[in-house]
Amino acid sequence: AKSSVAWVDADTLAVATDFGAGSMTLSGYPRRLKLWKRGTELATAAAIYEIAETDVGLWLWDEQGRQLVVEHRQGFFDGKQLLLRPGKVRKLQALQKPDDASALPQGERLLLELRKDWQVGGQTYAAGSLLAMGTQALIEGRPQIQTLFSPGERSALHSYAATRNAVIGVVQTEQGQTLREWRWHQGRWQSRDLPAQGAVSLAVRAVDSLNSDRYWLTRSGFLQPSELRMAEAGHDRQVRVQQLPELFDASGLEVQRLHTTAADGTRIPYWLVQPKGPVPPGGRPTLLYGYGGFEIALNPSYSGILGRAWYAQGGAYVVANIRGGGEFGPRWHQSAQKEHRQRSFGDFIAVAEDLLRRGLTSPKQLGIMGGSLGGLLTSVAMVQRPELFGAVVSQVPLTDMRRYHRLLAGHSWIAEYGDPDVPAEWDYIQAYSPYQQAKGAPAYPPVLYTSSTLDDRVHPGHARKMVARLQELGQPVWYWENREGGHAGASDLRQTALMWALSYRFLQQQLMAQSKVAGERAGQ
Repeated sequence: AKSSVAWVDADTLAVATDFGAGSMTLSGYPRRLKLWKRGTELATAAAIYEIAETDVGLWLWDEQGRQLVVEHRQGFFDGKQLLLRPGKVRKLQALQKPDDASALPQGERLLLELRKDWQVGGQTYAAGSLLAMGTQALIEGRPQIQTLFSPGERSALHSYAATRNAVIGVVQTEQGQTLREWRWHQGRWQSRDLPAQGAVSLAVRAVDSLNSDRYWLTRSGFLQPSELRMAEAGHDRQVRVQQLPELFDASGLEVQRLHTTAADGTRIPYWLVQPKGPVPPGGRPTLLYGYGGFEIALNPSYSGILGRAWYAQGGAYVVANIRGGGEFGPRWHQSAQKEHRQRSFGDFIAVAEDLLRRGLTSPKQLGIMGGSLGGLLTSVAMVQRPELFGAVVSQVPLTDMRRYHRLLAGHSWIAEYGDPDVPAEWDYIQAYSPYQQAKGAPAYPPVLYTSSTLDDRVHPGHARKMVARLQELGQPVWYWENREGGHAGASDLRQTALMWALSYRFLQQQLMAQSKVAGERAGQ
């Protein structure tokens, strides 16, 4: 039911769930909020808020008993936030903010992250900024704003966590992520950068946001297992709490940050992980991974599966930071939304072309992989530029963009892709939709589609129909569908192992056999 539950006080729960006919949105999320009193039946709970069936849905969270926050999403990126505070009067108070800005209460203060420029009080605050203000003042529409973070052209606030008196932010830069601290001290915000981190991914979370300035810090990289540390705002010291074990030998590998140029001149960065030393004549087997949507950034991450199934076999791995993602904030994402979606696909293709231009690999040794939107990305790349690739793995993908919005959670993604029922929007969607654009010639590279019967986000019909279409066209295609597992494609470790074993074995067979042939020819 995609339920959301939060405490209002010790004897009251706020509940948004499937209450029966008419209580869910077209996207499959709750649309009614009820207050459930202790000792009563849920069926008798009183409704205090309801949204339209065409809205995305309702979500709830509580600030440790201080106040309930209601997230009313009208679109995937747009929505209202309302507060319900402890007391006898059960009245929701709306925050007077832009609908596409995200608000996070911090005691009596409130943090506001902007997705578009905001003009207020005679001043313009840039998209991607993090602002601080009093909560009550914002409710009353008279905010006194202080800017904590303002983005640069190639920098963005990736994420942040609020402690009692501080905000710890993960800042995305051209070369990776760094930490920044804003601390409320003696009546004003003080900012400082924490020691640089390098090519790692960072995540922060408050230990106790109401009573402490301590926070958890997680670090990981392509070659470094995840490490958990404890730190405190105002101090540089970080205490290692735990580190996951090394799952493969990384001593012979190196990580590089490279760039290429898209067709419109935009500079596109990507990560490259490969064996140290000279590249063999003819290049080496290389796997290119991408996503490029919903303002999600792809950063260095540790994978024992990738290490053993790919690195250990001599393969190189590439992560493309294409437009549509969140690498450089909301503008980077918005530049590839709706009618601009082809930019994302073009960026991915530009990275592939750059790998070939540098001699790092060859078309017969270059594979691509992606899941969900990334599955759409790899399917589009295969259809548009089949000569660039030697193999494709497309996991839980979207492929039929004519009907995506009528299947499961698809209606909630109209803000990202556009509405196929609007002729002008279908014009640009159908131009790339792989199910509609697939052809019998030229020959496509071998492709493996994977899906799940019980995927409740991307309907398995996308993968099934694409496989059937490619079979009709005489194109080389393989398919594996797991009966369980939801959008992850597997429900337990055994199924997960099988799914990844199939995927990497497929890539090894298609790409590494070509590498051996190329090596033999170079030796002759």
